[in-house]
Amino acid sequence: MSTPSEERPITLVRATGLAYFPVALLARLPFAMMVVGVMTLVVSARGDLALGGLNSAVTGIGTAIFGPLIGAAADRFGQRLVMLLSGVVNSLALLAMAWVAFSSLPDAAVLVVAFVIGATAPQVSPMSRSRLVGVISRAIPADRRPSTLNGTMAYESAADESVFVFGPFIVGLLATTLNPAAPVIGAAVLTLVFVTAFAWHPTAKTVRHAHDGGHVMQAPASELFRPGIVTVAIGVLGMGLFFGAMLTALTAFLTDRGSPESAGLVYGVMGVGSAALALSVAWFPRRFGLNARWLTFAAILIAGSALLPLMHSVFTVAIALFVAGIGVGPTLVTQYSLAAQRSPIGRSATVMTILGSGVIVGQSTSSAIVGELAQSSGTAAAAFAPLAAALVVLAAGVANALLQRPAAHAESDASPSTPRATPVAVSAPRAE
Repeated sequence: MSTPSEERPITLVRATGLAYFPVALLARLPFAMMVVGVMTLVVSARGDLALGGLNSAVTGIGTAIFGPLIGAAADRFGQRLVMLLSGVVNSLALLAMAWVAFSSLPDAAVLVVAFVIGATAPQVSPMSRSRLVGVISRAIPADRRPSTLNGTMAYESAADESVFVFGPFIVGLLATTLNPAAPVIGAAVLTLVFVTAFAWHPTAKTVRHAHDGGHVMQAPASELFRPGIVTVAIGVLGMGLFFGAMLTALTAFLTDRGSPESAGLVYGVMGVGSAALALSVAWFPRRFGLNARWLTFAAILIAGSALLPLMHSVFTVAIALFVAGIGVGPTLVTQYSLAAQRSPIGRSATVMTILGSGVIVGQSTSSAIVGELAQSSGTAAAAFAPLAAALVVLAAGVANALLQRPAAHAESDASPSTPRATPVAVSAPRAE
């Protein structure tokens, strides 16, 4: 005879409340929109593709420098206060960009505002992972923690990947239907509403911080530099390079045709196959392990990128984007799954923050480099940049496979249903 608790087991959705997941998803959307929105706005307002790419790079630099500090502040003072402050300041900076870009102020002023946007970007994605780990460790029975944890990590990775693909699509939609300033204004509104809601959600209390007075076991920081983690970080950086290179090359292509503001709209085609494959990763056969997935889908990413220089119409470029998108989603989910598995005890939040920053830094850096390349050498040269970035992803995947070869049987390549990640994540319910 079953007990009431067995008849109605506690699930993650019941533990967090149904509203948590849509709020957390929408709260991370402005983070994915800001780099693309800033570039689209600056290119349209000032007519300089190189300047637009440079602004995107400065935005990424701000995130790279201050993102970990925001995480450290949340670790000390709690997520709620830090998220509220960063959300408000970031919203104001985005609104300032909408005005500064069209003003008579020098380009340096635009760069300063772009840096502030990046520096104050709310770190919703790693904060969400930390919260959910805390909920799982406290509310989910021990026998179901491994499967719940791994399923949650798969969802979080798919959610991140989806917003990074559809964020630019929304930017393109707003820019083409309204005006070039609409995306950053929209991002400001989304930040103010949904980041605030995320900050006030009760799950913010599930994360321990310094003022709790509790002791949390934590591996030394040197453990973050283990080869298995470094290769994943390089792979994620490569994905960021790919995002920035593809979007900037596409912007150059459409600028030649008189519609740079539609770049995000066309770019969204990549999200069709990407999102579908990302969400289906949990159903991949277990024998199709993480190392093999990385290599397989990185190869598909290369195939789509190699098609781009051969395409000469919007329709055929969209075909190349669709093919590349099939490789994007599963590659990112695989990289985040490996990171969750390999995170040192008490450092999983730090690792997730590093990966999130890697995407932004890669995207911003390649936006600047490819923007300058397109400006000086033309669109044809810029079209090869996504292929170079995809090769970085594949090279990191090869290095990862070589490093993990001795442990291949032990990992079984740790599919999302493998419970190996449990000791790491459950012991690390800390803010990023």
